[in-house]
Amino acid sequence: MAEINTSMIKELRERTGAGMSDCKAALVEAEGDIDKAVEIILKKGIVKAAARAGKVATEGEVRTWVSDDRTRGVIVEVNCQTDFVARGDDFKGFVGKVVDVAAGAAARGATDLLVEKFPGSSDTVDTVRQQMVAKTGENTVIRRWEALSVTSPSCVVHAYIHMGGKLAVLVTAEAPGAAAAKGAEFLGFVDNVAMQIAAMSPLVVRKDEISPSLIEKQREIFLAQVKEEGKPEASWPKIIDGKVAKWLTEVTLLGQDNVWAPGEGNIEKMCAALGKKLGGEVKIHRFFRFGLGEGIEKKTDDLAAEVAKLTS
Repeated sequence: MAEINTSMIKELRERTGAGMSDCKAALVEAEGDIDKAVEIILKKGIVKAAARAGKVATEGEVRTWVSDDRTRGVIVEVNCQTDFVARGDDFKGFVGKVVDVAAGAAARGATDLLVEKFPGSSDTVDTVRQQMVAKTGENTVIRRWEALSVTSPSCVVHAYIHMGGKLAVLVTAEAPGAAAAKGAEFLGFVDNVAMQIAAMSPLVVRKDEISPSLIEKQREIFLAQVKEEGKPEASWPKIIDGKVAKWLTEVTLLGQDNVWAPGEGNIEKMCAALGKKLGGEVKIHRFFRFGLGEGIEKKTDDLAAEVAKLTS
């Protein structure tokens, strides 16, 4: 069995909010598999929900770029070790140049950018990255990046930045026509949708993008929960169907209630209302949401002593 260490317990606690003893017991039962341990905690009803990624974060910046004609955009995360370095001109300049490279690159892997030529230099991106490491004394990592492009004049790429580069969204949307796509009303709506994605963290745009296996796994979790709650067996199917339906509204963008005009309906309804006003359909196609340091373990001292007692 895999050794259960303090960082595993800490991550599970941050993802679920369960007590450390429960986290350790779940990890033991799951033989060190954190995702399985999350399921165990959910099934036992210790908590009702869990974060899809740990709340721990590392420093750095998430930055976006969108072309003037709104046909292409990129989103990039570059990490360093301290906020002091992240706020420095050298690091910010490096991030800007990396975004420039990503804007013109075709490949998607973070490592693919490393072999590209660094703007204004004869060196590669990775060589300049290593120079940054030597200069700041901190590791610098191009963690991930994505790009979105559109070809129809009715479609746009839009970016939203929150908390000074701690969180960013890149999204593509379609208006009823080319003129509407340039209009302030449509672009304002798309900005609100990007803000929605940032605030509410949907997994996908629409229900048909969720795999049957993921839905089935969620049904299993809800089944275990109703068993734990002692509900009458005859009521289980209806209760589980209701829980799944509610979960789908929470993890799909179109199913979520909008956050900018409470009481006016979900995003799907808002799209329909704007489409009717503009004379056609309004569609949200794809999005990427990057939260700085999502899922990256960063050492802290606040829980170390307490957790160590459980693993000794």
